[in-house]
Amino acid sequence: MAKWTPKHEAPEPLEGPVVATITGGTIVWFVLFLAQLPFYGWYADHDRTWWLWTCLAGGGLGLIGVWYVRRRDAAIKRAAAGRATPTVIPFNE
Repeated sequence: MAKWTPKHEAPEPLEGPVVATITGGTIVWFVLFLAQLPFYGWYADHDRTWWLWTCLAGGGLGLIGVWYVRRRDAAIKRAAAGRATPTVIPFNE
């Protein structure tokens, strides 16, 4: 099998409001869990309790995601600040 070589440069990754997106998704998962909680009996009768636990797991994984993207965003900002500050070399006469 021949090795594939790309014919063009890969585009830059899109950067958007990642922290806000992950936080919003996490909130949606927790709201879905809380909205379904009063109907636990119906879900249990119809063998659908996994819907509730899926929402809770989504919220829990979302919390890990929020932690991760906040740290990533801070690291990107630190790296950008490090590149933006010029290094001054003193000139001795």
